Amino acid sequence: MNVLITGASSGIGAAAAALLAARGFRVFGASRNVDAARQRISRAEWLSMDVTDEASVDAGVKEVVARAGQVDALVCCAGFGIFGSIEETSVERTKAQFETNFFGTLIPIRVVLPAMRERRGGRILVVGSLSGRAPIPFQAHYSASKAAVDNLVLALRNEVHPYGIFATLIEPGDIRTEFNDRTDWGDVSSSAYAERIRSCEEVIRKSLPLAPGPEVVAATILAALTARRPRVRYTVGPDARLVPFARRLLPDAWSLAAIRRHFRV
Repeated sequence: MNVLITGASSGIGAAAAALLAARGFRVFGASRNVDAARQRISRAEWLSMDVTDEASVDAGVKEVVARAGQVDALVCCAGFGIFGSIEETSVERTKAQFETNFFGTLIPIRVVLPAMRERRGGRILVVGSLSGRAPIPFQAHYSASKAAVDNLVLALRNEVHPYGIFATLIEPGDIRTEFNDRTDWGDVSSSAYAERIRSCEEVIRKSLPLAPGPEVVAATILAALTARRPRVRYTVGPDARLVPFARRLLPDAWSLAAIRRHFRV
């Protein structure tokens, strides 16, 4: 199976690329920093790609097709986070968040779909986040981008149902990756919310290093790729059961109160 992975140079994408290549998949890793990625995972074949640029994605997919014949599966892992209040986060930062997390998922999907539809087969896996269902205070924009991705995958699953294509959402909770290092924390020194933002940031910074590594998500991606009929969504991580259970059963006001207590805001 030929698998194209976006955001493959670090975190969950890198773990997935390493595991799938070790299991015999032909892995094409997409990254803006190909040289560093190649040194990290030599068994993958690397493509220079900017997921927010349709021409770049189209060129990358054409390169995979030229080398391997077709893209059997797309795994969308590219993403980052921004931090700050809704009131004070600039529209420019917010647009950048959605450009990568939402449009950087949408564009590769649109590019690979025509060929998958014509041959009536393919798999599209998108790494979302439990924050799409339980939004994180002062990470509203990240949470909103993941909620948008959630709905994109569900709608896509219905649209491609007759064509033998399976769209699947991989939904991690806290995972120990370089995500904190890549997060745009912003400057909150003059924020009206400064004390509460710092409290929330402290919880996040302390919790992620204690979380499982990206290998657990990579294993779930492998399971979804090899399942005869992959599920619509796979939750991963220590909070994978609690968050969906609470969101189904608790009134919104209670859920939000629990989130406030957890993040100490």
